[in-house]
Amino acid sequence: MYALLSGDRLAVEAIYAAPFHNSRSDGPEQGMLKSYDEILRVLERLGRSGLDDVFHGSAAWLPDSGEPVRSPAADDLVARAMTEGAGPLYVVAIGAITNVAAAILQAPEIIGRIVVVWLGGNPTYWRHTSEFNLNQDMRASRLIFDCGVPLVHVPCINVTEHLKTTQAEMAQFVKGRGAIGDYLFDIFSAYYEDHYARSKEIWDLGPLAWLVNPDWIESALIQSPILSSERTWSFDPHRHLIREVYRVNRDAIFRDLFLKLERQG
Repeated sequence: MYALLSGDRLAVEAIYAAPFHNSRSDGPEQGMLKSYDEILRVLERLGRSGLDDVFHGSAAWLPDSGEPVRSPAADDLVARAMTEGAGPLYVVAIGAITNVAAAILQAPEIIGRIVVVWLGGNPTYWRHTSEFNLNQDMRASRLIFDCGVPLVHVPCINVTEHLKTTQAEMAQFVKGRGAIGDYLFDIFSAYYEDHYARSKEIWDLGPLAWLVNPDWIESALIQSPILSSERTWSFDPHRHLIREVYRVNRDAIFRDLFLKLERQG
């Protein structure tokens, strides 16, 4: 929703459903299908149900063989990346990175034609990098740090975990802002039984906010870390550079989100 309401800065070309597996799904395929259905629900409440460029993603994690997992999302990403344009294609990932990794395995030449902005893992100074998006598909996560693709790494602990809001704030600035506002408020309210003195992270705003206004997101160039099998970071000073986010301006990002919702509603 935030991406689509930021049309003055972002031109959304396609949306891909990412796989996930937790208590809400029985495996990555069902998780991906649930993601796809949720995308359609959000689009419908935004009055954009006619958007054709929504694609099913991977139905499985990357296999040990290193072969790509073919999917409509990976095929579409390869096709868009190879289309001549004025600059690179920015690929924002807010879930498991399987679709993007599969597209790179399928057509390595896209590495020089895309920039990946990924919410996953923890900062490279943290004692571990065990985090939901990164843990989902370790092979895909490792590939993203190893393959040399231009990468903006948006960590969770101490970074996007600061993108917190409360039920009271949601009631004031989100509820009543059209069908989408009411829908998001209901989802937020249902997440906890007791909202007293409690806040909730909306991690996924971080990668998009970097594209909307990089002044809100402080980052630095670092050598790409090595993701170990123990879910820790190792380092080699000869590795290629990536950009890692280390601070977000929580207030500026939520102000932008709430103002866009107000105009939408």
